[in-house]
Amino acid sequence: MRSLFEDPQDDLKKLPFEEVQARAERCTRCRLKDSRTRVVFGEGPVPCDLMFIGEAPGEVEDQTGRPFVGPAGQKLTEILASVGIQREDVYITNTVKCRPPGNRLPQKDEMDACWPYLEAQIHHIKPKIIVTLGNAPTQLLLRTSEGITKLRGQFFPWRDGIEVFPMFHPSYLLRNPSKAPGSPKYLTWQDIRKLKARLDELRASAPKPSEP
Repeated sequence: MRSLFEDPQDDLKKLPFEEVQARAERCTRCRLKDSRTRVVFGEGPVPCDLMFIGEAPGEVEDQTGRPFVGPAGQKLTEILASVGIQREDVYITNTVKCRPPGNRLPQKDEMDACWPYLEAQIHHIKPKIIVTLGNAPTQLLLRTSEGITKLRGQFFPWRDGIEVFPMFHPSYLLRNPSKAPGSPKYLTWQDIRKLKARLDELRASAPKPSEP
């Protein structure tokens, strides 16, 4: 996976976070530039213990420039609130920063073109856990062809001590409203509680700032 632009000196991780966003907002590296209304970079505190990566912006996101503010975003906010996590306390972004036509999934070359921005976001945000929502971000980060149904609900070691935790994309839950045992909603309820418990554990074990 390419980490740099064509210029080997242009490593976005070395830039201030605000400059990374500014570059993303004027990016022309892939075909998605031709159909976007606005670049949807991401939002949340930097740094941040918990980071969510979805697939791609949808129609509402493309119009507003904010990630996960349409129906799937409202469902994500509801899922977080169920375990006492506030949306404003997590960082949310996508594998690509521009809406694919017709809300299709991002293609591999599009995700590769956008990877330097995502990699720089992760570098600056320094999350303890990255939650990947759906197949695209899960397969991108874990470099696997396995599907989300098999990978969800598990913690995978990644770089720099970060753990990756795949979950179903909220839009999948909207298409599958059943709450019966074994349903996507039922499994997501288990997953979010597992995530919260692990996050609390990591925070409790983190070194405390030394007293003056």
